[in-house]
Amino acid sequence: MAQPSFTAIVEALPETVPFVGPEAIERQTGIATRARLGANESGFGPSPKVIATLRDATPEFWTYPDPENFELRSALAARLGIASDEIAIGEGIDGLMGQLVRLFIEPGDVVVTSLGAYPTFNYHVVGYGGDLRFVPYAGVHEDPEALAALARETGAKMVYLANPDNPMGSALPAADIARFIAAVPDTCVIVLDEAYLETAPEAPVPIDTARPNLIRLRTFSKAYGLAGLRCGYAIGNRRLVGAFNRIRNHFGVNKAVQVAALAALADEAYLHWAVDAIAAARTRIARIAEDNGLTALPSATNFVAVDCRRDGAYALAVLKALAAEGVFVRKPAAPGLDQHIRISAGPDAALDVLAAALPVALAHAQSAP
Repeated sequence: MAQPSFTAIVEALPETVPFVGPEAIERQTGIATRARLGANESGFGPSPKVIATLRDATPEFWTYPDPENFELRSALAARLGIASDEIAIGEGIDGLMGQLVRLFIEPGDVVVTSLGAYPTFNYHVVGYGGDLRFVPYAGVHEDPEALAALARETGAKMVYLANPDNPMGSALPAADIARFIAAVPDTCVIVLDEAYLETAPEAPVPIDTARPNLIRLRTFSKAYGLAGLRCGYAIGNRRLVGAFNRIRNHFGVNKAVQVAALAALADEAYLHWAVDAIAAARTRIARIAEDNGLTALPSATNFVAVDCRRDGAYALAVLKALAAEGVFVRKPAAPGLDQHIRISAGPDAALDVLAAALPVALAHAQSAP
């Protein structure tokens, strides 16, 4: 029987979900998740004021959201000291990445990123037929100088850099990021992912919306605790930001998240509390790792990368053994990084479970054939 044909690009792609969530692990194994420490959500949740605001607004959720995201863009603009038309709102950073790739990448266009960096960006590039080129990490952090050099060498249309970095948690000084931005040709779109900005120890490069090729991506999913509602924003000059209106889903940012993000942005006291709680959790994760003979890397994010001190196969065995104990964590996949596991910050109750489960998991991994 005849059937509709996919595009040539889609025909060549596998059916895949880039991340395996704890729900999928529970379905596969029947083991309940006792400590959700893998997805870099905020285990501390959103501000109580956000929860109360959502509860009060629920009767109005039958109406469509504001397709212009006017109030949220205005509030962010006032906070950042820029114009509201220099901000675009999207369904998390992941959604904004997909729109950026759609705006700029045609089949065969070169896109530069780091080998082992955030995989959803790669997923979008491949989905539009882009030609991914990779730069190895310099130790446990991205190499901005090499990224800029490869972008120049290949005539890349787009280059991606996260600071702070996922999956290793490292942060580069603002001066390094400024040199990277200056070294990339004006015709190459710089995607600067600042998802973990709030937990970074150093102020970022100042915002310069006059630059024609720089898009900065930020989110409410991490320190603000709104990962499940999906809200991110892009910062850039009017030409870049205005282009989102050509292709975006104008009702994609739902009413609940517009309400929640506004309330979260207004509660600075809670944000400071959450950042402190995340820092305390990082310290405890490092202590748990070291108590078990592992090495915790310094982190500027809401997670800690832990070196299992062997190879990637061993780290994977540790991850699976933790899952069998009901502890959900993730790990990098790229060679050179894959001997680590990545543990998200969480409240003491979850870290108590981790502390009890990790020695059991290590014993299982060490005895595996």
